[in-house]
This record gives sequence, structure tokens and C-alpha cells, in this order.
Amino acid sequence: MADGCACDRNAQTYLSVPEALKWGLAAAHPVTETETLSLSDSIGRVLAEDCVSKVDMPAFDNSAMDGYAVRMSDLGQGPLFDLPVIGRIAAGDSGRHSAPAGGALRIFTGAPVPAGFDAVLMQEDCEHTTDGIRFARCPKPGQHIRRAGEDLEAGAPILRRGCEIGPREAAALASAGYGEVKVFRKLRVAIFSTGSELRQPGEALGPGQIYNSNRFMLLALLDKQWIELSDRGPVADKPELLKAVLREACDTSDLIVTTGGVSVGDEDHMPLLFTEIGGETDVMKVAMKPGKPIMFGRRKNALYIGLPGNPVSAYVTWQIIGSQMMARRAGLHRAVPIPEQAVLDEPLERRAGRQEYRPVRIEGTLPDGTPRLRLMAASYSGRVALLAQADGLAIIPAETEEMSAGQQLGFLRF
Repeated sequence: MADGCACDRNAQTYLSVPEALKWGLAAAHPVTETETLSLSDSIGRVLAEDCVSKVDMPAFDNSAMDGYAVRMSDLGQGPLFDLPVIGRIAAGDSGRHSAPAGGALRIFTGAPVPAGFDAVLMQEDCEHTTDGIRFARCPKPGQHIRRAGEDLEAGAPILRRGCEIGPREAAALASAGYGEVKVFRKLRVAIFSTGSELRQPGEALGPGQIYNSNRFMLLALLDKQWIELSDRGPVADKPELLKAVLREACDTSDLIVTTGGVSVGDEDHMPLLFTEIGGETDVMKVAMKPGKPIMFGRRKNALYIGLPGNPVSAYVTWQIIGSQMMARRAGLHRAVPIPEQAVLDEPLERRAGRQEYRPVRIEGTLPDGTPRLRLMAASYSGRVALLAQADGLAIIPAETEEMSAGQQLGFLRF
């Protein structure tokens, strides 16, 4: 059980979404094992060390423009300035030019600015003469020169441990001189769906059978470079079979995610089975819609998340709670998503009591760019096609019974 958690697994009280997320994050102890990979192999992984720049960025004064490098001391009073062009320097050159006073150097973007030259003129501001250039606008000292260390000085921090190495992070690490980095090992995640009624897409459906949409939803949600995924497929509602699969998954995985079987019906076996194999349940009921029946807990080093069986409920509870727990378990330092502000395009009446995450479509925007949202069907927990047509989730506070058209509310965009 999470340290300090006062939740009774048999209690009938409902936790608020923030309370449930708090307990979930407390239970999600980050992995600690690391490995060192080349920078190219680390893309998409979770950084396991703070990184500082190994070099000044940029490493030398260089030109920000194609143009001409000049010495301010060579310029007279104007209004026109004439200088001969006495050399040429491109990106990759050494920059060790000993040019006599009174001349300009043709220079290109990224080329080193030689010592003594203290401004760069854009080529568009210059007129070509027989042996040089003429210009009417006197540059300012340092104009169009990127100074060494201007972005970062050697030793300055660039990335903190716990970030996912994406395009921006990879570029920063490469610029800072990192050929290899330390990352957390991949998170071992096992998934399976409970339900004797489940069949795979492409198979024939018999009476009372449905296609297993949750399996493929989880496969897409967990398609991460920092995850080692084990898909155990659907498991029939047979307690001994479910117990065996659950125990084996807990023995070999860091995180187990299941869908279905976590409510209070006769065929909802997962809470009891998790207890029977030595698991400790931290949360059972959350005051959210959809997704009231959700459970999570721990068994030894394994973290277990049991999602509802209805696909929209499973998706919403995963996005709001489960994904945050998984990120923490993987060593990611990820902020809880901050909803943007939107307005309702129509009035709303509902029963208060649970915080609701309603699928919505964007109908347009206000002049300031605020999205206008149209609520989709009021009954939607099993309507996965409706979820696919939505643009995001409107967040309706638990205490709200009615809202008028034009009223503001939170919006989580897909």
C-alpha cells in the first residue's frame, strides 16, 4: 500500500480525482536501474542523469547572416561607406584570417567571425562596386554576430533527469557534445483484457460476443520507446485462469494494466483475485464520470492498474490517472496536463456528484481564439466510435448541476 495511504479497500466512500491521483502517484515508485546508450539509441528513452553542456554553445563567435564582416573602426562618418572585399570565409573555415585594416570579409551563416571584426552587414543592405561594397546604414557593434557561449556556457545545465528524449532534447544533447547518455531501463508493462465475451477483430462474432477494442487502444497508448510491452491478450472470466495470469504478470513486470472486471458484479473478479495473490489495493472507487470503478495497488515491486471494461471509461481513466502513474513509474518527471479554457456552445443540465469528462467537438472559436465546444451524447461510456469522433474532453466539476451557453470550463484536447 502507498506510504501514508488511509484508503480502505473495502470502503464505499468515493475519492475525488485529485485524491485518487495523489495516492496513485505515491504508489508508483520510479525504476532505478539505468543503462548507457549512444545518443541515437537513446531517442525516445527517459534521461537518468542531469546533463550540463560540455562546450560553449555556440563554441565560437559566428555570423548569423550571409553578408560581410567589418571592423567598426574602419568606418568613417558616412553617409555612404565604401570598403574593398579582401577575403571570404564560410562555415567550417578556421576563422584565422589576418586581414589588413580597411577591408570587409565576405562571410556566410555559421562561419566563424575572425578576431577584430565586430559587426556583420546583411548582403541585402550592400551594393556591389568594382572591388568591394557600398552601404548607407552604419551597423551597430556586434550586429548579426552570435557570441560564443551566448546560448549556453560550458558547464551550464541543459536537461534534467526524468525528461523524455524527443527531437528538442536530442538536438540539445548533440549540440552540448553528448555522444552517449544514461537512461532508465525500459519499463516492463503487461496488459490483458478480462471477459469471456471478447473476440479479436476479424473473427466471427457469436451471440453475446463483442470485439476487443480495449486491447488495441492500450497497444496504441503504450507504444513508447521507453516501454517493453507484453500483450497477454484477452483472458476469459475464469477465476483460476485470471489469477494465474495476474500472478505471472506481477512476477515479471513493473506495471500491469487490465481492462474489465473491477466493479462489484458477480463476474468482476479482479479485486478479490489481486488480494488473494498478495496484492494491496489502494483505490477502488473514484468520483469521476466515466470511470467510477478503477483500482490500483501493489504486489511486491509490481504496480497494478485495473481499468473499467467500457472503452470510453477505460480511455478516460487511463488518460487522467493511469498514464500519470505509469510516467512516474518509468522515472519521467511529467507535469499533470493543464486544461485549456473553452466555452460551452449550448446549455447543460446534469446530476452533480462526480467530476465528468465529457467527449466534445470543437464547433469554432471566439474572436480571442477560445474554443467553442459542443457536448456529445450524455450516455457514452461504451461508445468508442463517439470517442474517435471527439476533439477532446470537457471537464465538468463534480458540484455542477447546470451550465449555460457561453460559460467557461476546462478542456483537454486530444
